[in-house]
Amino acid sequence: MKPPRALSLTVCLGFMLVFVLGLGELGLGPWIAPSKAMAASTTSPIVGDWEGTLDPGAQPKKRIVVHIAAEQDGSLSGTIDYPDQSVSGIRITAITYKAHNLHFESAPNVSSYDGTLNADGTEIAGNWQQGGTPLTLIFKRS
Repeated sequence: MKPPRALSLTVCLGFMLVFVLGLGELGLGPWIAPSKAMAASTTSPIVGDWEGTLDPGAQPKKRIVVHIAAEQDGSLSGTIDYPDQSVSGIRITAITYKAHNLHFESAPNVSSYDGTLNADGTEIAGNWQQGGTPLTLIFKRS
């Protein structure tokens, strides 16, 4: 059996370790959980909600809302909503953003989009393709 002094020191160190790790999990100790601190500080400017109106000509215009999120590993994910058709949560199956250029695809509705984020980060101008000819589509932050 350890002497009482060594046992109390061990218990004290254990409590300190639990406390310090707890601060890291709460995001209060960036020196303990650097991956969370780094993920927060490197959030992509493309993350957020974007809304645009697609004008397919002879067919009625339809609003499209895209929700883009950053995962903890730094990758992007997202969903697409069509509010005028009461459809929401269609998964984006591939998404990339590099040097102001956004590309995403959605296998469930066979669509893709290629656009460029403007300098002030408020608008993405590009082309939407769903089956046929690409159509111009401008998304604005919503």
